[in-house]
Amino acid sequence: MATQKYRGLTEGSIPKQMLLFAMPMFISSVFQQLYNAVDTLIVGNVLGDQELASVASSGSMIFLMTGFIFGISAGAGVVIARFFGAQDKERLHKAVHTTVAIGLICGLTLAALGFFFTPWLLELMATPDDVMPHSVLYFRIYSLGCITVVLYNFGACILQSIGDSRSPMIFLIISAISNVILDLVFIWGLGGGVGSAALATVLSQGLSALLVFSKLIRLGRQGHPYGVSISAIKIDMPMLRNVISQGFPSGIQNSVTSISHIVVQGNINLFGATAMAGCGTHMKIEGFAFLPIMCFSMALATFVSQNLGANKTDRVMGGIRFGLICSIIAAQIVGVILFFGASFFVRLFSENQEVIYYGASQIKIAALFAFVLAIDHCSIGILRGFGRPVIAMGVVLAIWCLFRIVFITVMLHYYIYDIFVIFWTFPLTWSMTAVLFIYFLLRETNKLKRKAEADAAAGY
Repeated sequence: MATQKYRGLTEGSIPKQMLLFAMPMFISSVFQQLYNAVDTLIVGNVLGDQELASVASSGSMIFLMTGFIFGISAGAGVVIARFFGAQDKERLHKAVHTTVAIGLICGLTLAALGFFFTPWLLELMATPDDVMPHSVLYFRIYSLGCITVVLYNFGACILQSIGDSRSPMIFLIISAISNVILDLVFIWGLGGGVGSAALATVLSQGLSALLVFSKLIRLGRQGHPYGVSISAIKIDMPMLRNVISQGFPSGIQNSVTSISHIVVQGNINLFGATAMAGCGTHMKIEGFAFLPIMCFSMALATFVSQNLGANKTDRVMGGIRFGLICSIIAAQIVGVILFFGASFFVRLFSENQEVIYYGASQIKIAALFAFVLAIDHCSIGILRGFGRPVIAMGVVLAIWCLFRIVFITVMLHYYIYDIFVIFWTFPLTWSMTAVLFIYFLLRETNKLKRKAEADAAAGY
């Protein structure tokens, strides 16, 4: 068996190891967000506001299609990281190949369901008639290519779980550049419509999936237990139960959250195509404030899981403190930039004054509370690392889904018919979940400290 290539996150300086791990994820996320933004920007400036509305409002739909699957992959990542930290090569090998098999099944299923149910889902979102044809075309083409999105995500998750965030970064940068080039060729050069934008996305994501699995197969040929061998891809039932127990709550959390986003998007759609375009543009721009948050959330999940596997309690506690502080500071710095540059950023996508008004208004409100969102998502990552995804799921479902839907529905239809009700509901629900997450984090870390003290007293 070849010597392991990656040391993971169980040794060395905590700040250095976490930053070296999180930084490539941040860079790759920046490129991903950039090519998503460029995709929308090209559509908005070349094709028009209706086409912009159909693409810009795609976030909720796409998250509905992929959210459950990505939750499963996050659970698989926690399992792989735990076995990697414990140096359990046999179970690590089984976890990796079970994860790949799950990804293949999920990707094919998602492609079929997305293609056939797209019109129904768009009607559920109250998509206006003038936007509907473009939206159906865009989502159906995207759905057919969903397997590439899923496979890249699962493959990147495996690499990140063993401490390699650099390779997925490189693959995603290549994919992002190819997506921009294809957008320009298909839409600007050849005069294609929103279907061309979807095709460009699918092809570029297919390239990233090909690259990540080429890396994993190469590692498998070198004899690494975290590499992939085509002949070994199969479901190991005990490992499947392990992955599902960790990933299913996260998948349910993502799916139900995406349903709440669809309900919210449906309420936004009531205000017309310009509101859809403005709020959809906000989602693309706000994604930049979300980047440091998600990077540290993913880094914390892997860091906590690996070090729990290695039974290094002090490193777990130190990593939690450092990751939370860095995420909060970085998120709010980006939030300040977005607050003062809101109108400028929206104007890059559309010169329509109504679109700018809606988009900039929502950006400014959300940007003030970026630090709260950092607390929320880092807490979710930490709880996943602890193997407590059910807690995160329960909090998110109660506040971000149930309360958010009821609050918006009641307020809009019975009290104040104003889109700003929707805008302010997000920071309200972020703040409520932050309070709950702080309580649960304190409870789980105190449990960990007591266990470590008991093990030390027993001489373990």
